[in-house]
Amino acid sequence: MFGDPSHPFDATEFEVESRAEFEVHLAKRSLAGLIVLGLRLDLDVPDLTDVDVSGTLFVGCKLASAEVEVDLIRRGAHLIPPFDARPYPTHPALLYTPEDLSFGFAQDGFAGMFDTRVYQHFLDHGGAAPDLREAISQRLHDAGIDNALGKALAAWIDAHGTQGAVGIMGGHAEPRGSAAYRMASTLSHRLAAAGRLIVTGGGPGVMEAANLGAYFATRTEAELSLAIDRLAPAPDFRDHDPFTAAALAVRAEFPAPAAAAGDVVGHLTLGGLALPTWLYGHEPANLFAGQIGKYFSNAVREDSILRLSRGGIVFAPGWAGTVQEVFQAATKTFYRTDGPSGAFVFLGVAHWADLPVEALLRPLLAKSPHGDQSHLLVVTDSLDEAMEALSASPAA
Repeated sequence: MFGDPSHPFDATEFEVESRAEFEVHLAKRSLAGLIVLGLRLDLDVPDLTDVDVSGTLFVGCKLASAEVEVDLIRRGAHLIPPFDARPYPTHPALLYTPEDLSFGFAQDGFAGMFDTRVYQHFLDHGGAAPDLREAISQRLHDAGIDNALGKALAAWIDAHGTQGAVGIMGGHAEPRGSAAYRMASTLSHRLAAAGRLIVTGGGPGVMEAANLGAYFATRTEAELSLAIDRLAPAPDFRDHDPFTAAALAVRAEFPAPAAAAGDVVGHLTLGGLALPTWLYGHEPANLFAGQIGKYFSNAVREDSILRLSRGGIVFAPGWAGTVQEVFQAATKTFYRTDGPSGAFVFLGVAHWADLPVEALLRPLLAKSPHGDQSHLLVVTDSLDEAMEALSASPAA
């Protein structure tokens, strides 16, 4: 169940991620057994000469000199140094925000965005088959995202309890303003307004529609519809610059309430969570999610989306990628890999009649070793029926 304290994403008390936190431990003259993440210890250089560093793990930290590094290792510390000449952090302490990913667009357009520059680096260094040095760097980055995701979810649970997250899947090429786009956005708006955490794959199309609906959780459906009208003249994500410009314009016209830096709960409340991947970095960043865990590994990212979406999953119209996710989710539900599952809501009766997933899933889920799960399937064109199905708590 989403929110289980034993969940592998949960944060740990042994991590040090800010200089203020570091100074607290430094005053005690002991960092023994701690993990120090991504700190600039080459600035305002701390005196570590008589500090206990036995078993301390420094990950992605910059230290004052090679002599300091050697001294720490001699006294029992372990060092994983930052990798130079990379446009992304090797151990991010926080999830990304839309502002992070779109940084540089105002000056240099889509090609100059942080998100695009990282994708170009990904392509230039072997894509999905990088050399060993780049592979290690990417794995460190994704481990940092895993860790940041755990902290974001723990903070959400503390604020909202253990009510499950709802995943919303669907076609990445669904144009802005289409019936499917509006339906996914409206359903997400209602779910977010009811206190549910929206989780998407972070891409365009239905995924953007879902995060857009959550972004407007404190506004009316009429305002949401107006925003979609503003986006519709730039419907195709392959027209990168106008597509991104339209999203930024809507954010400027309908700004989210200010949230303090590092306030992950405030960001998640408006926009939800998105988990995209640089494997599909040719797709413009989804700029309506509140928090973004962007991964290099698509496999880790896809499993994480489904693992978190224990409060139910909405499958809006989509094709190969969406169908793949349907059966990945069904396998988890069949075996209860991540605990009890909420409803599987298939939006668009005509679309899912052409792709007979219901005919395949019902007999499959009926034979689950945990009892008949076929009742979880709902195929509908009704947002009210979808809301009713998703409001039911997963069976224990």
